[in-house]
Amino acid sequence: MSALNRKFFAASTIMSRISSLVCSSCHPVLTRNIQTQGGGYRRSEMKLTSQRYPKLKRGPFATLTDGDVSCLERLLSGRVITDESELEGYNTDWLRTVKGTLVCEAGCILAKLDDYVSEQGLIMPLDLGAKGSCHIGGNLATNAGGVRLLRYGSLHGSVLGIEAVLPSGEVLDCLSTLRKDNTGYDLKQLLIGSEGTLGIITKATILCPQRPSAVSIAFLGCNSFEGVLNIFKEAKQQLGEILSAFEFMDSASMDVAIGNLHLTNPISDTPFYVLIETGGSNKDHDEEKLSTLLEDLMNKGTATDGTLATETSKILAIWSLRERLAEGLLHDGYCYKYDVSLPLSSFYQLVLDMRQRVLGSARRVVGYGHVGDGNLHLNVTSPQYDQKVMDLIEPYIYDWVAGQKGSVSAEHGLGFKKRDFIYHSKSASAVSLMKQIKGLIDPKGIMNPYKLLPSS
Repeated sequence: MSALNRKFFAASTIMSRISSLVCSSCHPVLTRNIQTQGGGYRRSEMKLTSQRYPKLKRGPFATLTDGDVSCLERLLSGRVITDESELEGYNTDWLRTVKGTLVCEAGCILAKLDDYVSEQGLIMPLDLGAKGSCHIGGNLATNAGGVRLLRYGSLHGSVLGIEAVLPSGEVLDCLSTLRKDNTGYDLKQLLIGSEGTLGIITKATILCPQRPSAVSIAFLGCNSFEGVLNIFKEAKQQLGEILSAFEFMDSASMDVAIGNLHLTNPISDTPFYVLIETGGSNKDHDEEKLSTLLEDLMNKGTATDGTLATETSKILAIWSLRERLAEGLLHDGYCYKYDVSLPLSSFYQLVLDMRQRVLGSARRVVGYGHVGDGNLHLNVTSPQYDQKVMDLIEPYIYDWVAGQKGSVSAEHGLGFKKRDFIYHSKSASAVSLMKQIKGLIDPKGIMNPYKLLPSS
């Protein structure tokens, strides 16, 4: 080895000592199984190699001395970085071999998980109105969707691995933390949305995106559902990657929020309302885009009124109008709840047809939900359970949805009551294969019996 090469070899080994020194000086704040060593995260959130591999036998260059630094400065004048804040980028795994993953047990409450990962600058990809009480295991078993599906996709994409107990008592270990694993059948997908009929989910690995540092809300009013769709089209075009939620409510839903929950409508009364949420990294940039959208919609007459919210208290107040509707409907007496997926072209027509069908028999019919993913929540209420009302709703609603090639259950699952309507959304061959899978994994039918699959 030439003298010049020996010098550069020495320089490279000394640079590794600098890295080692910085690594050992970091205080790990990540505990349990959250790992956030992706590019762009703060250094204090990274679990570095000296902590990840504590038993590794290190070489003599693992400790940095003042002499090492001096030598480097002589060899690489003006190119030596010793400030820890400047070294942060060089200690970040740009290959992201340790992605933002959470490994948790099934009994964890969704809101608690979101609070936990928020400390690391991450966010749970799932958000539900019931997040304060629902368990992640149940969310996975029903493949819950929620308001963030538009931004982060379904749990089928967010879940990297699952551990479950099978009917035989065997523990199925598919608790991978890898983003890509193309070795054989993806068994975890069978358990997501299986409603406990194939096994009991005990643990899961979930990919948690980086938490937006800037969140803004727009609450708009419009005169028709066609106006809602036009707003959605404009929002997708103008907001692009920062659009995180797009929800709608009809006037009957607002009546529930105001009359039953005593909440306040921040804008003037209109037939339809739209809630738009953005989440990004640049507060001024995001607010400007949202303000421009609102101005354009108002100038075109697409929106009749609107307000923006950037303060947390105002954001929560507007979200409560949408998220507390299920609670408010119970004040009417009895609620017949339906959760369907429909093409946007026929999305709200179901509400109009159902309203006409139960006229004089029910107290009210309301429609709200996730326009961003075609998920309509249709609710009918009456003072108490009435079989006459039920007979007017079912099976009419399932036949109507099937006629539009929709799904009779968008995110709530089939359970016991809807299992015989599975053929409205799935072919006979698909249901037959599901039964074969159920028979193979649970031949005695002991896992959540009589649910999901039809009786015959």
